[in-house]
Amino acid sequence: MEHTANKKILFLPFLQIPSGHYQAARAIIDGIAEKQPDVECEVVDILSYTFGKLEKAVSQIYLSWIHAFPRLYSIVYRLNVNTGSAIEKQFKVYEWLFLKALRKLLREKTPDLIVCTHGLPSYLLNILKGRGEVQIPVVNVYTDYFIHQVWGKRAIDYHFVPTREAGDFLVSGGVNKVGIYVTGIPIHPYIRKKNLSDRNKNSSRLSVLVTGGSLGIGAIEKMFSGIEGRGKIQYSILCGTNKGLYERLNALRKGNVRPFEYIRCRKEMDKFYESADAIVTKPGGVTLSECLFKRLPIFIFHALPGQEEINLKTLEKLGLIMRMDSESERGQGIDSQIAGFFHDSNSVKNYEDRVNNYLETLTCKRPEDIVLDILFGN
Repeated sequence: MEHTANKKILFLPFLQIPSGHYQAARAIIDGIAEKQPDVECEVVDILSYTFGKLEKAVSQIYLSWIHAFPRLYSIVYRLNVNTGSAIEKQFKVYEWLFLKALRKLLREKTPDLIVCTHGLPSYLLNILKGRGEVQIPVVNVYTDYFIHQVWGKRAIDYHFVPTREAGDFLVSGGVNKVGIYVTGIPIHPYIRKKNLSDRNKNSSRLSVLVTGGSLGIGAIEKMFSGIEGRGKIQYSILCGTNKGLYERLNALRKGNVRPFEYIRCRKEMDKFYESADAIVTKPGGVTLSECLFKRLPIFIFHALPGQEEINLKTLEKLGLIMRMDSESERGQGIDSQIAGFFHDSNSVKNYEDRVNNYLETLTCKRPEDIVLDILFGN
């Protein structure tokens, strides 16, 4: 697929913390760069664009709120997004804060296509397109396993949804089925497919990857401070940007617990996935998507309030994750729960069947290929 006309795509996440919104955007951008390097891709955070350095303060307040008042955040999040309703909701404060700046941004950048990886810019564009102010095609790329009310829907042209059920939800709200693609949450092209049966059966020691997300958030330290230092499972713990967590885990001096600092390179991340037999993680959208694609058994040890709580319930209902019990979270029984899964051939087979069934519902085209088809009118 060769094209000579220069084209520009504007990607709109929200906030500048290393979240799934940015990872999904980067996955599509890097995929496009491999196939159409002449296509210009630009990422803009509407909050930074509108208010400059204030974005850093907002990001810090947001993270501090989640840590200090998780239950309150969960309640406010659910009341705000109301995930159970397909009816579009108005957020007048967002319109007052950002619509003028978004109009200015679009005049400056003049993109041929817009990709939203966060609900807020999608909501704003849905308003402008509904009023006839914007004719540029807009793609929603959902980065969780549910669709909340902040996302713009009916006036948005294309929707990359995580599951078939999410697509049905949009249709029930009046979205045209033609523009819906069940892509799953986009993952980087460097993350390659792997079968559960491909794991190293010759090794007597299971290798388990542990991650708390790019920020190293979660109950990791609590869980592993009480674990046996000579267990039969080797744990590789990705601490993200949390240097304190990395140093404290390193100080434990446990032979089967090895911490690692932030992994930025997706090729390196793929190597971690390749060497793992399972993953212990929290239910962030992109991490879950990568693990499902790699067909890694997923054990959930902790969920942040809000999005991750809903991801957990959604994928648990589909049978695609396994929740660790409270005893395991305190460092007791982690080994036995993971080893018990692998020692039960029926559990392994049933899990692999459920993951395969889910992956078969996804479109065979990668998200970046669909974006390029839209961009060039194929």
